[in-house]
Amino acid sequence: MTNVTNPRILLCEDDQNFGDVLRSYLEMHDFDVTLATDGVAGLDSYRKGEFDLCIFDVMMPKKDGFTLAKEIREQDREMPIIFLTAKTLKDDVLQGFKIGADDYITKPFNSEELLYRIQAVLKRSQNLVKKEDDQKEFNIGSHFHFNFPLRILSFKGEETDKLSPKEAQLLKMFCQHMNDILPRSEALTKIWGEDNYFTARSMDVFVTKLRKYLKRDENIEIVNIHGNGFQLLVKEEES
Repeated sequence: MTNVTNPRILLCEDDQNFGDVLRSYLEMHDFDVTLATDGVAGLDSYRKGEFDLCIFDVMMPKKDGFTLAKEIREQDREMPIIFLTAKTLKDDVLQGFKIGADDYITKPFNSEELLYRIQAVLKRSQNLVKKEDDQKEFNIGSHFHFNFPLRILSFKGEETDKLSPKEAQLLKMFCQHMNDILPRSEALTKIWGEDNYFTARSMDVFVTKLRKYLKRDENIEIVNIHGNGFQLLVKEEES
């Protein structure tokens, strides 16, 4: 039985033999590894599973590693990604980091070096999540204050609304993604536990409720980003 406490890695490598060797090495060091041999299969595996880290070969058939990373970044902006490549051209390295790579390793590489880099990226990612989760209170625009532990939304210093647990969780995620896209799948997975038609309809209801709470400030709105998710937009007040 798989140990659910082990970090989960999605490995996309088109060289089957190299991929099998690398997967075995990582599994010996207590990682759970899913191996895909092209970018299309990699995206399919990503959508079906939950992962703590992605390792992508850049040159793959059907969908290259850069394209795959861009598509995953649209769904989860915080997913740690390491690129593996035989290329050493400066432009390729820069392209990887512009997409949002957490690290970039050129082949051939030392297996222990890869292991240390994986551990470093995971540690940075866990610290970021912890920092986000530790934040308890948020200012939304100039007039709203949200106390997450008490589930209280205040307007101009007065306590106006006591939110339900799910409303509070959803508003917290919006605050953490303020003026950025909150992927629908990310919210559904973290709050409702699964992403399907029924939970998506439930989320729509809660978004409508939050819009009603926030309509007191015309500079704040929750907009629907078609096919992706929602965005809590906070505009600067005109002077």
